[in-house]
Amino acid sequence: MTDYAILLKESELKATFQRMNILENIEKHGHMSIEDIYEEVVKTHPSLSLATVYKNIILMVEKGVLVEVPIEGKKSKYELRKEDHIHLVCTECGEVEDKPHNANADALFASMTNSENFSLRKQQINLYGVCEHCQHEVAS
Repeated sequence: MTDYAILLKESELKATFQRMNILENIEKHGHMSIEDIYEEVVKTHPSLSLATVYKNIILMVEKGVLVEVPIEGKKSKYELRKEDHIHLVCTECGEVEDKPHNANADALFASMTNSENFSLRKQQINLYGVCEHCQHEVAS
């Protein structure tokens, strides 16, 4: 389990109960939209507003605590920052699945950035398609 207070402090953010609860829910569920985060957080803190959740999510993305995963035609989802990985994003249901990088992809990125004299700081790879579940739904 992640120590959210340390994570926030390292990102120069105060460890408020709202932020701690947001991070706890995102870690529990993996990838969540702001509305889904709000629905979970308001169970514990009923006086919390959707605007407060939005404000905190945006701030934590700016500070690198959270990562936004854009989903074409749907609302973005958010996850805790972790080691580089690839997202498989279903354009039908909006599910996001994490997959590890492989040596071939890492070699390709290193080659591309080196040949362009480009200093890579971070990367986010989102592959968009239709998940196995949604493919079966269409086939039935």
